[in-house]
Amino acid sequence: MNDPFLPQGCSASRVLLLVLRVGLIAGTLDIGENLIFNQLRGVTPSMVFHYIASGLIGSKAFEMGLAAVLLGVVVHYAIAMTWTGVYYAASRKFTVLIRHPVISGLFYGIVVYLIMNFLVLPLTGVPHAEKAVTLASRVNGVLALMLCIGLTIALLLRRDAAAA
Repeated sequence: MNDPFLPQGCSASRVLLLVLRVGLIAGTLDIGENLIFNQLRGVTPSMVFHYIASGLIGSKAFEMGLAAVLLGVVVHYAIAMTWTGVYYAASRKFTVLIRHPVISGLFYGIVVYLIMNFLVLPLTGVPHAEKAVTLASRVNGVLALMLCIGLTIALLLRRDAAAA
């Protein structure tokens, strides 16, 4: 029986490795941008990863030290790989995502931003901001996900599709 998510003659392990590789690359670009942007605002890398970990374990993440930092790293990359897997699965059904990776990837980044910020984050243990999010932070967040997540995933999956 043919699996609609696997290209002809492609194994599930090859697809899993592809999603892991692309997710690691996109996740690294995204967290790198995030760490630089936050460093310019006086937020340390440790604080960034504590914040990410707080999505799962709430405010106690800020008191846990290295364990919460490591949890934040794992959560960040798990999210990046999940978004990679979603794009991969969607691209198997909607080939426009592979045929037009630039516009599709940029649009996907916007979708990821909207879902993460307005659906996922409110449902997590992340503490609510005391001040309103600045325009600079919003613009940075949207652009980071458009370029580091959406565009990166789309282009790398397109490259793999072209090589297959």
